Amino acid sequence: MIRLPSLHPRFALTLLAFATAVAGLAAETPGPSKAVSKIPVTKPTLANVPYGTHERQVMDFYQATSDKPTPVVFAIHGGGWQNGDKSVFNDVSRYLAAGISVVAINYRFIPDAEAEKVVPPVKGPLSDAARALQFVRSKAGDWKIDKRRIGATGSSAGACSSLWLAFHPDMADPKSDDPIARESTRLWCVAVVKAQTSLDPAQMKEWIPNNNYGAHAFGFKGDPAQKLAPADQFLANRESILPWIAEYSPYASVSADDPPVYLGYYTPPALGQPQESPAHSANFGVKLQEKCREVGVPCELVYPGATEVLHATAAQYLVEKLKAPSAKP
Repeated sequence: MIRLPSLHPRFALTLLAFATAVAGLAAETPGPSKAVSKIPVTKPTLANVPYGTHERQVMDFYQATSDKPTPVVFAIHGGGWQNGDKSVFNDVSRYLAAGISVVAINYRFIPDAEAEKVVPPVKGPLSDAARALQFVRSKAGDWKIDKRRIGATGSSAGACSSLWLAFHPDMADPKSDDPIARESTRLWCVAVVKAQTSLDPAQMKEWIPNNNYGAHAFGFKGDPAQKLAPADQFLANRESILPWIAEYSPYASVSADDPPVYLGYYTPPALGQPQESPAHSANFGVKLQEKCREVGVPCELVYPGATEVLHATAAQYLVEKLKAPSAKP
C-alpha cells in the first residue's frame, strides 16, 4: 500500500499518479542497476502474432471476456527505438477486468531500419506502429474488438510513437488491394508517460537547453572530422530535414480533429532550463499541451505539483475514455 504524507489533496493525487502511472510500462532498458518490479504476468491469448515479415513485426493479443466487441489498449514499448520488448507491458489485468482487450507490439529498431535502407531510420519503427494498428483493426471480427475504440499507450519512445499515430493524418489507403492497408490509423485516445513530443532539434534545444535526444531518429551519428557530436550535427542540418520533421515530429502534426491526450512525467517542468533527464522532461508536455489547447484538443498534463490532475494514472484515463458511453471520448 502506498502511503502519502499529509498534503493538499490535489498534490497528493499527483504524487500518487507518479507512484503508479507506469505500472505495466516497465523501464525501457532494464539492467543491473535498475530494479524492475515483479508484477504478475498475464499470458497472452495469442502470442507473437505476425503483422509483417520481419522477426520483430509481431504482437501479443490479450482478449477480454465480453459478450460484445471490446475496446483495445494498443501498447508500444520504449527504448529509444533501439531496444526493448513488448513483454515489458506486463500488467494487463486492470484492462481485462474493465472489459478492454490489449495488444502489445514489437517493431523494427532503428538499426534494423538502417540495415534495410529505410530513410529516415525512424520511419521503420513508426511505420511498423501504423501497420500494426491497421492489422489489429483488420482482426476486429476474429478478435471481437471495437475497431473505433483503440487507445494507444507507451513510455518514452513508445510514447512518442503513440503521439505520432494520434496526430498524423489517417494513413489508410482506401484504394489499396491490401485489405489491411485500407484500415484507419486514427485513435480514440492516447495516454503516455515520459513522452518526447517533438523531434525538431531547434524546438528541443529551446525548451530543454541540454537536450541531446533525437539525432539517431534521422540517422545522424556525428562528424569526427568537424568535431560534431550527433546532437550538434542534427541541429546543424535541421534546415535540410524540415520535411522529415514535419512528417515524423508529433508536435508538427497537431490539428483540431485529433483525439484527447494524457501526458505523465516524473518531474515538474522548468522551461528553458537544463533538465536532469532531458529526454523525459515535462517541458515536452507543457509545450504540447499549449499546442493542443490552441487548436482545441483536450490534453491532460500530470507531473508532481500539477494543479489540473483529473486522472491519477494513465491506466485510469484509458479505462474512462475507452469505456465512455458517448460517441466521442
